[in-house]
Amino acid sequence: METNPTSSTGYAARLEIDYPERLGRLTTFFRIFWIIPIAIIFGMISGAGETVTNTVVLDEAGQILSRTRETAGGLLSGLVAATALMTLLRQRYPRWWFDFSRELARFGTRVGAYAALLTDQYPSTEEEQSVHLEIDYPN
Repeated sequence: METNPTSSTGYAARLEIDYPERLGRLTTFFRIFWIIPIAIIFGMISGAGETVTNTVVLDEAGQILSRTRETAGGLLSGLVAATALMTLLRQRYPRWWFDFSRELARFGTRVGAYAALLTDQYPSTEEEQSVHLEIDYPN
């Protein structure tokens, strides 16, 4: 029989950050500039922003003939929609899909911890570093 890993802690998600005793002054001062490349990478991967295109067609009198609006989400909105569909239609959440979502959340947490001055380690795209995010697989 499988034991529930959340029974000892009470939470399905746990975050622990190894806060350094002292932050480097130089890294703290230049953090606003050094975070730009990794924030761009995270934004491209997660699709955090939306692209909105508005098109308005006018006639000679200035009357609006038609108006269109296009929006596009990114990977994050696609993950949410696909997860909802898989859960509703197949009644299960594939492990490989969960692992991908968990790793994306871990990467975003590392970037956020670096931006919030909780760690001096530049966020890695692979290693756990000093930010530990554990999420239990749903039953």
